[in-house]
Amino acid sequence: MKYRNPIISGYNPDPSICRVGEDYYIVNSSFEFYPGVPVYHSRNLVNWELEGYCLTEESQLDLHGCRPSGGIYAPTIRYHQGTFFMTTTNTSGKGNFIVHTTDMKKGWSEPAWVDQGGIDPSLLFDDDGTVYFASTSMDSEGKTGIFLCQVNPFTGERLTESVVISRGCGGRYAEGPHLYKWFGKYYLMLAEGGAEYGHMETILRSDSPYGPFEACPHNPILTHRDNMREEIYCTGHADMIEDHNGNWWLVCLAIRPCQEKKDRVLLHNLGRETFLTPVVWTEDGWPIVGENGLISPEMEGPLPGESPAPVNRDFADDFSQDRFSLHYNFLRNPSMENYVRDTAKRKLILRGTSTTINEMASPTWIGVRQKGFETVSVADVSLLDAVQGMRAGLTAYYNDSYHYEIYLSREMDRWKVCLAKHIHDIFTVTASAEIPAAENVKLRIVSDKTYYRFSYSLDGETFVELGSGLTVGLCTESTRNMTFTGTYIGMFAENGCAAFENFHVKVLDY
Repeated sequence: MKYRNPIISGYNPDPSICRVGEDYYIVNSSFEFYPGVPVYHSRNLVNWELEGYCLTEESQLDLHGCRPSGGIYAPTIRYHQGTFFMTTTNTSGKGNFIVHTTDMKKGWSEPAWVDQGGIDPSLLFDDDGTVYFASTSMDSEGKTGIFLCQVNPFTGERLTESVVISRGCGGRYAEGPHLYKWFGKYYLMLAEGGAEYGHMETILRSDSPYGPFEACPHNPILTHRDNMREEIYCTGHADMIEDHNGNWWLVCLAIRPCQEKKDRVLLHNLGRETFLTPVVWTEDGWPIVGENGLISPEMEGPLPGESPAPVNRDFADDFSQDRFSLHYNFLRNPSMENYVRDTAKRKLILRGTSTTINEMASPTWIGVRQKGFETVSVADVSLLDAVQGMRAGLTAYYNDSYHYEIYLSREMDRWKVCLAKHIHDIFTVTASAEIPAAENVKLRIVSDKTYYRFSYSLDGETFVELGSGLTVGLCTESTRNMTFTGTYIGMFAENGCAAFENFHVKVLDY
């Protein structure tokens, strides 16, 4: 059956997958966004629904003071004897931990902290009951490697010393370890080459979980570092499963560059997304991934379950329901009293504080992942206060130092609609227009691979363009520090209250 990549679009990196009967679950990194570690469910590996999050309480996810692209890194999900286990790292907190549940709808346990350092933890439940915990860490000489110990997955207690089992296959930054027991042998799959354009996936095997390991003769088993099609880059950080029909699949992260055909740029703004590829095995027990290590936007394979259905990536909220959609995220640990759903009037009331979206903190901000290059985002906005300098509106947001927004404001006792940009250490208002009242003003963001365009309407029909911002300003490669996330379309308020109605984001491309 044919299907399209990515299978989970928008910022959803570092996928890990597990199977329970004919059901499949994927988790992804969440970094500074809250709640933490989204969980997706599918029965055919192509159509995925967001089921919830592993980390939904501040006691599980402390993000106070978390830097951009800090917080939660590279989770792994496993299922064993009726229990789900998820292990990950809070790089802005106490390090590696494990949570578990027998019923995701009832929530996950409090963190069980593991006394093994590093990032990218993974679990293997062996046939004899031993539970192995692997992570990327550093030895006393400062050399990185893959460390392994045995743990109690419910308490996090380390039962053996942590030892180095591999230094990788020669690529820099051997990380993202997944240890498997297949065909009577232990396979160790790694991400190497760095998380940028040299990214790749390698695999080794041994008769013992502690090695010594032999490398696959056709490593790397997955990489786009030399692929000239220029449709997909940075493939790596993968996980592999056998489906309920006995076929094999690999999920990985990759990026789609935001380039027009006439331009050749190494830039992406949607973040690292989740891709799927079939796997076959050689007679001597090594995996062949995709098209001899390459994947494509359109692929074919023996998918389990029903044939893939068209994927709807649009988002809409008329605020008629009590609960927030699972697709919403907040920045770090939000103060939920600042987010009020007035279902009777079908409005979202945002209570803006003195904390702004220019700060590495928790402003009154709520957003959804941008899931396509070509999008149209709209909301009706009204200011409920007349505070001088207050702001409320829509934002195309990457992080506190990289965002564009169109918003309503009160300045010099006049109502205005403004366009502002924050790039690196430059924050400026680039355009503004005086309006008669800040009530029921429709704000709109239209995006493509080159520009975000910002406009407003006072009558709900005729739009006036206020200005535009280059997509490159919200790209991972353009940030001053190394970052790993993607662009959101969000609503925000600062220094006063505002009401939002009819928020929707329409995705026009795949």
